Amino acid sequence: MAAKTTDNYLGRELLRFAAVGSVDDGKSTLIGRLLYDSGSVYEEQLEAISSPGETPGDDQINLSLLTDSLRAEREQGITIDVAYRYFLTAKRKFIIADTPGHIQYTRNMITGASNADFVLILIDARKGVVEQTHRHTYISSLLGIKHLVVCVNKMDLVDYREDIFELIKSNFNNFLFKLDYTDVLFIPVCALYGDNVVRRSGKMPWYKGLTLLNLLETIPLSGDENLNDQRFPVQHVVQDTETGHTSNMGCAGTVAGGIFKPGDHVVILPAQLHTTIMSIDSFDGPVEQAFPPMSVRIIFTDDVEICRGDMIAGEDNLPFISRDFDVMLCWLNSKKLLPDNKYIIKHTTCETQCYVKEIRYKVDVNTLSPIAGITEAGQNDIARVALSATQPLVFDKFQNNRITGSIILIDELTNETVGAGMII
Repeated sequence: MAAKTTDNYLGRELLRFAAVGSVDDGKSTLIGRLLYDSGSVYEEQLEAISSPGETPGDDQINLSLLTDSLRAEREQGITIDVAYRYFLTAKRKFIIADTPGHIQYTRNMITGASNADFVLILIDARKGVVEQTHRHTYISSLLGIKHLVVCVNKMDLVDYREDIFELIKSNFNNFLFKLDYTDVLFIPVCALYGDNVVRRSGKMPWYKGLTLLNLLETIPLSGDENLNDQRFPVQHVVQDTETGHTSNMGCAGTVAGGIFKPGDHVVILPAQLHTTIMSIDSFDGPVEQAFPPMSVRIIFTDDVEICRGDMIAGEDNLPFISRDFDVMLCWLNSKKLLPDNKYIIKHTTCETQCYVKEIRYKVDVNTLSPIAGITEAGQNDIARVALSATQPLVFDKFQNNRITGSIILIDELTNETVGAGMII
């Protein structure tokens, strides 16, 4: 069952999703089953993980080995990181961020889910909803991910019982009630035998929904980008030398929000300089409009002072400009977060220094209740934190724009990323 190498990627919508779950929930087996049954595995890969002397076949394959490079990394003492898997069908192409399930690797889950269109949460049918389920779901909510697919796995070990599936679904929905989710789908699966992964299961006739692959191919993702607020973080400053207008300055970068067109009146922030867009160029040449996530060069009609870290915005819809702001911070480092600690802060293309003014509260990931009166945050804690930067940042609330509303904190001495925050 080899993958077809002649398939054409052009014209197929790209779907990115992160697969998360607690330890031993069967995530590696589920991804392996998805790849195997969809015909996305090469013959040499099957031979490498099949029993010696056997023709590659379902009975001789440990499907988790198709994805479990993390086990080999652990044995070699290498830092465990997110593994990315690629496959395609006739309808879509996919990138799966395969994240570790252990609590100590929560930072890797955040990395894998930060650019995802949706998150696939795996739950062991025998254990039901556990603390790590709450943690992953809450972090996905903080990351602004609107789509959740919940796979209740190992249904074979609970005799494919509908009542157990419905109980887990009810418990999960009780937790979701406190979060901002509008699109949540549940699928009962058995990754080991392939029930409801690619092919519909005859052992759960009570389930009338889609298989996992059918859902992946049809889940609607339009409307997730902010096309109303014009936002363009400046990555490089350029000069228009190609047309001879050497006095016309411009910039290059990636559109973070809204639609930009030649003739638009814009503001360069934080300096509050007003100018007009003369032209927009992409890698393939001039374009009449630019929108997320296009990478383009914008040339202005006049010579304006601009630098990396600035933000281009529409005149009638400006972002916030401030040195002081609050974030919901996922703390990723073993060193505790304390008031007055100093860090490097990275926000879009801007990098400066900041310090912690106050830790307002931590969040209980099981109840989502604030824990007030605390003076520190530890690894994997989620806390509301007041920060103050040494220079003004140009930002939006994270709920309005995931790009201009997010920051990371970096240790000045080790250069490690120690925190990921969503501006509120």
